[in-house]
Amino acid sequence: MVVSGGVMPFYLERSPVRGRLVRLGPLADAVLSRHDNPDAVSRLGGEALALVAAMVSALKFKGAFSLQVKGDGPVSMLVADATDSGDLRFFARLREDADRDALPGTAKELLGDGYMAFTIDQGPDMDRHQGIVDLTGTTLADMAMNYFQTSEQHDCWIRLFCTKSADGWKAGALVLERIAAEGGIETTEQDEDAWETACTLAETVTEQEILDPDLSNERLIHRLFGTLDVRLGTPRALAYGCRCNRARLASVLETFPDDDLDHMVENGAITMNCEFCNVGFRFTRDELGARSA
Repeated sequence: MVVSGGVMPFYLERSPVRGRLVRLGPLADAVLSRHDNPDAVSRLGGEALALVAAMVSALKFKGAFSLQVKGDGPVSMLVADATDSGDLRFFARLREDADRDALPGTAKELLGDGYMAFTIDQGPDMDRHQGIVDLTGTTLADMAMNYFQTSEQHDCWIRLFCTKSADGWKAGALVLERIAAEGGIETTEQDEDAWETACTLAETVTEQEILDPDLSNERLIHRLFGTLDVRLGTPRALAYGCRCNRARLASVLETFPDDDLDHMVENGAITMNCEFCNVGFRFTRDELGARSA
């Protein structure tokens, strides 16, 4: 499944502001419905998918952007990532003692105390860049803004949306970034005013507008920022994409000693499931022996 205009970049002429409007469309339901999660967890997952889709679209190189959250709440782990080509995937892990029928509503209540990590991966020939901060804030958007302010010293305004309708899950985001002045020039009062005005206008966006399939990206952006000389960029596609494959999982199994592999065998085979896509891979013991011979 591909959403051709999933991310719409834009910027404000003569202002230190750029932004991205993210709308996952039917892709949100396609990804979230692969997992048997309670609605509260799926809602958090949809927000995470919209967030990484917005962030990866700012990369100027081939790579991937991933979000990982670990906490002591009912959701012990949440992972979402996106590649520069727009492939998205997600999974969340609930604690065994979590009450699936009585989960709290906010991201902070679901995740508890812990940390948030953003990782930029530029491939095997480049070092990965990772930043980690404590979970601070009530919503996932609050936590992400705290990350960029604390770890990157970078002003961002972020709103994330996800809801379940009769047509399935829908998710989206609106993100503004404050662009650093060129050449180390100090920020002017005019730049400050432009940033504050853009954030004030962005605050007026509603969930209904973000998730309305009949309201085009162009109309919504001009509705919000039309008075600020807004310019649209080139839309970016989003798609479901898990990077698991049989050969990669087999290579992982081959690193285990023979005794460990023998203990993994059940009903004549070793079965591995990908947590992102819930696809199972079955390997016979003879097959792995042939590979390692």
